[in-house]
Amino acid sequence: MLQTNLTHITSEEQFNEILQNNENVMICCGRMGPMCVPVYEIMEELENEYTHVKFADMEFDIPAAHVIRNLPECRSFTGLPFTVYYKNGKVVKATSSIQNMEQVTSILDSEFGKNE
Repeated sequence: MLQTNLTHITSEEQFNEILQNNENVMICCGRMGPMCVPVYEIMEELENEYTHVKFADMEFDIPAAHVIRNLPECRSFTGLPFTVYYKNGKVVKATSSIQNMEQVTSILDSEFGKNE
């Protein structure tokens, strides 16, 4: 289990449920490594500000993570974490490797709109 305060996705069923029950979803799939931890910290910080977005993490090495690892949008990725943004269950953006606050909020604002 990842050591974050985010919702942990541990199964394909839970992944599907989160996508079905939330219009806007950001999932960070990684490990507790130096490129991943800053992204989790940004997500934890933004969770209260972007209340219209569901933030979750997923361990890269669990079997269920194939739902992220095998996405066409992630095919060329070489660095962790794989961060995927979903709107109404569809991938609207995917990034790999470390991201800073400005990069994450820019994607959230453009794909999901600013929080009211």
